[in-house]
Amino acid sequence: MSELPRGIRNNNPGNLDFAHQPGAHLETGVRCPRFAAFPTMADGIRALREQLLHYGQRGLTTVAAIISVYAPASENATGAYIDLLCSRMGVQPGTTLDLNDAQTMRQMIDGITLMENGPGHVTLPQIDQALRAQPALPQPAEA
Repeated sequence: MSELPRGIRNNNPGNLDFAHQPGAHLETGVRCPRFAAFPTMADGIRALREQLLHYGQRGLTTVAAIISVYAPASENATGAYIDLLCSRMGVQPGTTLDLNDAQTMRQMIDGITLMENGPGHVTLPQIDQALRAQPALPQPAEA
């Protein structure tokens, strides 16, 4: 059996760099740790949503603008990444996206997880469930 992709092993299907995201820790078991590891796949999916929303707040609202920052050409086949997302979403690279729209967010996350991990690792129902659920919040200690 082949080894699972790093993003799947880390419950981080977007391969987000570790940036002290809530609940995350720096991945372990690799020579050069860089990526966040989340407790559950749903947590990793929600962290990806938060990253995309953050990009939108910074004015990055097209597939081309988002992916050029998210997956820079110095590390990725950025043009192919943009083409895949646009094809799957039915938009042009410069089309302004409403990242607060649930369907748009679902499609972005689906395409990103496919590019980052290959097919067959993250399903649309899994994405839908994660985006509907609220993250578990720590309960206050009783006095």
